[in-house]
Amino acid sequence: MTVTTTDASSGNATQRPRPVKTVPRLRSARRPAAGRPRRSVLLTVLTALVLLYSLVPLLWLVISATKTQEGLSRSSGLWFDGDFALWDNITETFTYDGGVFTRWLLNTVLYVVVGAGGATFLAVLGGYALAKFAFPGRRAVFAVVIGAVAVPGTALAVPTFLMFSNLGLTNTPWAVIIPSLISPFGLYLMWVFAGEAIPTELLEAARMDGASEIRIFFQVALPLLAPGIVTVSLFTMVATWNNYFLPLIMIKDPDWYPLTLGLNSWNAQAATAGGQPVFNLVITGSLITIVPLIAAFLMLQKYWQSGLAAGSVKE
Repeated sequence: MTVTTTDASSGNATQRPRPVKTVPRLRSARRPAAGRPRRSVLLTVLTALVLLYSLVPLLWLVISATKTQEGLSRSSGLWFDGDFALWDNITETFTYDGGVFTRWLLNTVLYVVVGAGGATFLAVLGGYALAKFAFPGRRAVFAVVIGAVAVPGTALAVPTFLMFSNLGLTNTPWAVIIPSLISPFGLYLMWVFAGEAIPTELLEAARMDGASEIRIFFQVALPLLAPGIVTVSLFTMVATWNNYFLPLIMIKDPDWYPLTLGLNSWNAQAATAGGQPVFNLVITGSLITIVPLIAAFLMLQKYWQSGLAAGSVKE
């Protein structure tokens, strides 16, 4: 834009540009680079606190398992005692009271293999059928499964005990195995996973080739369900391995105790008249108890992580 001015001495009009005012531009916020997540200090601090909360009890358990019965009371909980007694504690754990710890360990393995294994197999069968077959009452089944997931196991403990008592199955391994065969959450998880992992076109192609439904399930569908199967089996295994309340009301014979009840009976010895406190064996036994679970998660983590992510992305 120009401005016209008149010279007073000569009377000639001249034009000159008007100065343009520059408006200062605000600096835009720096955007994170594409593909790089934005860092959050608050989220990092919260994650560190959760990690610390999870690792401190495990650290205490490992350190305490290296101490004798006397060393537990004369040393700090998060530091070692003068005597390193881990191997002696492990040996005494397996030999104390006639080696009953080995019996409890085998009982727990039995409950996990039959109970958790059966629950996984039934969940796979039910989830595949509900995801890939249309039948009347499918919505009702879905409502029942969701309702069963929402019901806590403790609410069913007394009715389950009364039913098994009338059948004469209490104080037997079946009182723990049969209720463990039902896993509503596992069924729901396999239902969702089968619906996403198995293409319907693949099943139709197998049927056109003349394959039976049993052959389709075992040779076509089952390999595709491997991540979901591992995920469900890990959940059911942990639930059965750590099961305490159901064996507590069902089993009175110490020979059929799982590890949870057995270690609790050792822990209660100190409160009985003339009982010998064996807290070092309880701690060592607890450490031995969690080792198989940690090993299972480390060996199968790539499968169960992919199973948990099923259905999270839509194509």
